[in-house]
Amino acid sequence: MYDLDKIKAQWAKQRPDLNTDPMILIWRVQRLAHYLMQEMTSTIARHDLAFSGFDVLATLLRSGPPHSLTPNQLLETMMITSGTMTNRIDQLVKQGLVARINNPDDKRSTLISLTKKGHEAIDNAVTEHVETQTRLVSVLSTQEQIKLSNLLEKYLSRL
Repeated sequence: MYDLDKIKAQWAKQRPDLNTDPMILIWRVQRLAHYLMQEMTSTIARHDLAFSGFDVLATLLRSGPPHSLTPNQLLETMMITSGTMTNRIDQLVKQGLVARINNPDDKRSTLISLTKKGHEAIDNAVTEHVETQTRLVSVLSTQEQIKLSNLLEKYLSRL
């Protein structure tokens, strides 16, 4: 781990005119985000899923029965391009985790639907994913978690 007090002192010596408090705060946020992603990606990989595929499958699962959405509905929930979405869906179809089915409400479109294999895979993966997330935040008390979440929400809403 980096000695942030030492780094701050070095900057203060070289550039006493700079307030490096934001640098330290952002460094901590970046390190935390990196660590959290490593842990969650590792959990998801144990289920033979990439984070990108997990995201699609989880979106289908949380949409409720019949666990089917149009590609455009999937796109609305994710910040990716349509080409990226097509690639993700193609990979999940190859793995047998989703299927493209004709949309009974609109003959011009298809639905992306969880297969039985996909439903089982995401159900198991999301259970372990939430357990991992619970472990990761357990270093903070419930009150601290709420306070941090509120502070981050405030911060993000102002960006």
